[in-house]
Amino acid sequence: MNVDVLWNNFLSQIKDDLSALAFDTWFNDTKLHELKDGKAFIVVPMQIHKKHLADKYSSLIIEKLNNITGTNFELEFILESEIKKETVERVLIDNDMIEDNNSGVPPNSFQSNLKNKYSFDNFIVGNSNKFAHAAALSVAENPGNMYNPLFIYGNSGLGKTHLMHAIGNYIMANSNRKVLYVTSDQFIQDFIGINKRDAKGTNFNYVDFFKNKYRNVDVLIIDDIQFLGGATQTQQEFFHTFNTLYNDSKQIIISSDRSPDDLKLLEDRLRTRFCWGLTVNVFPPDFSLRTEIIRKKIAAGNFEKEIPEDVIEYIASNIGTDVRQLEGSITRLIAYSTIMGGVDINLDLAIEALKDFISKGISEKNDVHRIQKIVSEYFQITVEDIRSKKRSSNISFPRQIAMYLCRNMTSESFPKIGTEFGGKDHSTVMHSVEKIDQEIKINPDLAKIIDKLKKDIGEGVVNK
Repeated sequence: MNVDVLWNNFLSQIKDDLSALAFDTWFNDTKLHELKDGKAFIVVPMQIHKKHLADKYSSLIIEKLNNITGTNFELEFILESEIKKETVERVLIDNDMIEDNNSGVPPNSFQSNLKNKYSFDNFIVGNSNKFAHAAALSVAENPGNMYNPLFIYGNSGLGKTHLMHAIGNYIMANSNRKVLYVTSDQFIQDFIGINKRDAKGTNFNYVDFFKNKYRNVDVLIIDDIQFLGGATQTQQEFFHTFNTLYNDSKQIIISSDRSPDDLKLLEDRLRTRFCWGLTVNVFPPDFSLRTEIIRKKIAAGNFEKEIPEDVIEYIASNIGTDVRQLEGSITRLIAYSTIMGGVDINLDLAIEALKDFISKGISEKNDVHRIQKIVSEYFQITVEDIRSKKRSSNISFPRQIAMYLCRNMTSESFPKIGTEFGGKDHSTVMHSVEKIDQEIKINPDLAKIIDKLKKDIGEGVVNK
């Protein structure tokens, strides 16, 4: 049985025996990694889950797994970091370096690999992702005809995978189309299987399995395509798979942590094809969207403890822009409250519970901070530098650019911007804005830099 299907079955059963708080705190973010050598390897989000699940819930877990599988497994709780493999090294293995093994022919049963929990209904839309959401919904409503391929890119934890599963789930709910979701790592492993030999010394069964799995579908969704970089033979196979599906008007959906142009380790002919349809960027959520995501997580969790608004704003201001980290912080906070005897959740408790979870750096609660952070990263200086009184050219020039962007992309006044830049006088801000404004007109290179920074900052900060 597919481990994802098995674990979803397990969660639905164990949920009936637990309170909503206990289930959401200890089980909602777990998954089954594998069943091997009489052991069930269960992935948990934090170290604290290992001890608590082993001490309090091991008997119940073993009982439920036995009901589903008919087998008693020993339990081993592991963190995601403990099972991560060196994917980059693995994809560099070329066809002539693949080692044969004695595993059996893959089963012929088809699994879409879609996770039902991801849908358009529970995807939180804001300025940073509304274009990607609209494009995804358009593809879901008209697969194979609207925006093919759809290429979604952005940093990890911004909702790309959620959108991809939502597309697949929507299509399956509204049509008979065959949908397959895989990671690029799974594609690589299946391609490696082509080189295996059966008892007769041939690989025909494996070739048939591969082609049937990837070319006999109506919708192919492949996540983290960047990990194909360097795997020459695998890229060639994906090229042929892509062409077959595209020529048959089958929908292709791809995600990456960077744009097609930045996937330098992929062949040009692949990167060109990725741009045939529509390329959309998912930007980091702004403060408003982060608070909305947190509220939605709290509402869905049906927690017995109320989480005050100042705690929500504290989390949104300090955890960062990764949606998984935002959700994980709520789980951590609830767990901390439970372990401390069920005390009420307030700001002091949140600060204590999340002190090791808080991302370093300044709060991004307002848009000026966000602009300062992005400009600093681009010019490879610190936010402290840009807010300081240092006058060296490598700092003063980025500072002027940041002031210019703050004035043009937010509704903040000159005095307010000056305050955010370490107490600068409003006349200093005005001078910086005018200087950059004039320089753009005569310096095309600077104009390109400004355009890139605006795209990186995103439309979400435009308040004017």
